Amino acid sequence: MILGERLRLRAIEKEDLPLFVGWLNDPEVRHGLALYLPLSHAEEEQWFDAMLKRAPEERALMIEIDNDGEWLPVGNCSLFGLDWRVRSAEVGIMIGDKSRWNQGYGTETMRLILQHGFETLNLNRIFLRVYDDNPRARRAYEKAGFVHEGSLRQAHYKYGNYSDVHIMSMLRAEW
Repeated sequence: MILGERLRLRAIEKEDLPLFVGWLNDPEVRHGLALYLPLSHAEEEQWFDAMLKRAPEERALMIEIDNDGEWLPVGNCSLFGLDWRVRSAEVGIMIGDKSRWNQGYGTETMRLILQHGFETLNLNRIFLRVYDDNPRARRAYEKAGFVHEGSLRQAHYKYGNYSDVHIMSMLRAEW
C-alpha cells in the first residue's frame, strides 16, 4: 500500500473490474479521458491481463478513501511510459466515483503519486496531459504543484469538437 492522509493506493484486483466498467461507461467520467467509446467487461479484462504483464512500476493502482474506517474505491491512477535514462514518466488519474468529485481526492492522489515517483522510483520529471475542457482537473494538478509547460493546439477531438491539450509537469527540484 501507498498511504496518504485520507486515501491509499493499492494494487488492482480482477474483482475491481466491474467498478471500472461502470465508471468508464459513464459519459461524465469519460469526458476527461482519452477513451471515447463504450467499454465492455471483456475489453476491461484484456486491459487487466495486459497491465499485469507490465513492469510493476507501470501498473495502475486503485485509489481508495478512508470512509469511517472502511476503504472505499473511488478511482485509479498510474505512472506509465517510464524512461529510465532521463528518469521521466507520465501520470494519469481517474476519479470514477462522481459522488467524490470536488473533495480534494484528485489533488491528494497526485501528491501521493508524485511522492512515490520522486522518492521511491527516483524519477526526475513527471508530466501529464489535460484537455482544455477539463478545468476541474487542471485546478487539481495546479494545487498539487504541476506547472503548465505548453499546449498542443486542437490536438484532441471528442464529441464533435477539437480542443487543446495542455502539458503540465513537475520536476524533482520543485517537489
